Parts: sequence; structure tokens; C-alpha cells
Amino acid sequence: MTTTQDDRTDDELRALAEQAGRDLEDASALEILTWAADTFGDRFCVTSSMEDAVVAHLASRARPGVDVVFLDTGYHFPETIGTRDAVAAVMDVNVVTLTPRRTVAEQDAEHGPRLHDRDPDLCCALRKVQPLQEGLAGYRAWATGLRRDESPTRAGTPVVGWDDKRRKVKISPIARWTQDDVDAYVAEHGVLTNPLLSDGYGSVGCAPCTRRLLAGEDARAGRWAGRAKTECGLHG
Repeated sequence: MTTTQDDRTDDELRALAEQAGRDLEDASALEILTWAADTFGDRFCVTSSMEDAVVAHLASRARPGVDVVFLDTGYHFPETIGTRDAVAAVMDVNVVTLTPRRTVAEQDAEHGPRLHDRDPDLCCALRKVQPLQEGLAGYRAWATGLRRDESPTRAGTPVVGWDDKRRKVKISPIARWTQDDVDAYVAEHGVLTNPLLSDGYGSVGCAPCTRRLLAGEDARAGRWAGRAKTECGLHG
């Protein structure tokens, strides 16, 4: 897409985001994304881990051809890459794949193998946080699939807020949804989902740091299991 100019200052965008967060708290996910598309045009994108394509599908209804940004960390399950390719093939979106500055082999040479086991925060910083920071540079607003019911750290997620780390408006259109809402939307619209969600995984991240859930665990318990770490750093 052709990038348009947006001369609003950070302070103006922050005020806009905070007001929209209040005004749109009770709006539908599609209404929230329509507001984002109307407000930011091609300076708006969706990010997707390809756990499912719900937000990408919703955003394609609000803005056909919307950019869907995917982080290829080099550690994804084959099923995740397959989901990305299927989304690109069948949905009215433009999938933009971001990659880290270094390949896994180059990172191993610099930091030693299996950095994700020894220092998962650094691994996430190099393979997720830094590439996204750089990849979002041309946008003023980005949408995520964060939901308040996923974990205590996400319970206060606003539907529209200010991302101070990246100096952008951050939209979480399904923040108020439950897993039942997601499942209903997937069933109604035939939305693509990662096959691993039907194979015991509650949340899908990088293969070395993701396991199947045990009985009674919350959806993100399989991420960095056995560690105090609960987030990769993209959302906090």
C-alpha cells in the first residue's frame, strides 16, 4: 500500500487513543477496527502470531487488503508457517513477514546455542521485540488479538490505548471477548486457525518455548512453562 503522511504529534495521538478507548469500550470488534481503518488508513496494520486469523479476518472486513504483520522468529512450528501461508492465500489481506536481523545460526554463533533456554528474555528481545519495533516504523496504529481473559497480565487491556514503547496507537478489538466468542466467530465465518489449537496447545508461540496444556491450566500456561516469564515483551 502507498503510505500516506500523518502529521499528528505523539501527544495528539495519545489523546486520541485515550478518548477512543473510552468511547469505544462497548463497541463491537468490527466497529473498533472500522474506526481504526477510517482514522489511520494505510498507516494502520494488524499483527498476528497466526494462532488464529480472527483479528485479521475482522480487519479485512473493515479495510480489505489491510497489512497483516507476522514475525517469523525462525523458531515457529511448521503449522504456524502453514497458517500464515494459508491466510495470505485465501484472505483479503497483505501478509508482511518480518524477520530478525540475524538468523538462528548467526545468533547461535554470537550468543551460543539455545539462547531461549539460557536467557529467554534476550532471545525474545532479539527475535521478536526488535524486529517488530523496526517493522512497525511506518505505521501510526497497530491492532493485536489480546484478550482480557487470557491471563492476569492482560486483564486491563484497553480496546484502544497508547503504546508508549513504540509511540503508536494500539488497538485490541477483541479485548472483551471470551474464548467462547472467538470459537463462535471462527465457526460462523470459517476462519483459519492453527492446527495446534486442536492438538492440546492453548497458546502457540515459538516451538522451543511452548508445550501442550495440562488439565485445568489457563490458555497461556504452556508458554515458558516452569519460568516466571509470562510475556515475550511485545505487549509490556
